[in-house]
Amino acid sequence: MNRTTAILATALAATTLSACGSNSLFSRDRPDEFAVSRQAPLVVPPDFSLVPPAPGAARPGGDSTAEQTLRALFGGASPRSATETSIIGAADGARADPGIRSEVGSPDTQVVDKGLATRDIIAAPEGDGRDASAAIPGT
Repeated sequence: MNRTTAILATALAATTLSACGSNSLFSRDRPDEFAVSRQAPLVVPPDFSLVPPAPGAARPGGDSTAEQTLRALFGGASPRSATETSIIGAADGARADPGIRSEVGSPDTQVVDKGLATRDIIAAPEGDGRDASAAIPGT
């Protein structure tokens, strides 16, 4: 057992030490990242007639970044399918009132009484649900 251990330890040491040597893979010529040039090269702009943008002005060139992102993610408006067009036509969707959502929420809107349970659920204060409890009638 001692001889086997000594052979394995010697092989492990030889393998480990062989990684310390340099070969052509690790001896490439690399630029010195710590070297600092003494003078920056001068750059002459190609066109002196460019006017700097005014502060707060809209960017030239079309859509904003948000609009470009939405178009890239979701594409443009998709055409309606034949089924969707027929359903809207059957419901007379061309005459729909564009302000219907604000009318529905007005206090003058007539609603159907759906009972005390629904009223209590809707009137309950918002919470995170940790202290929720259920009451089972008849128990």
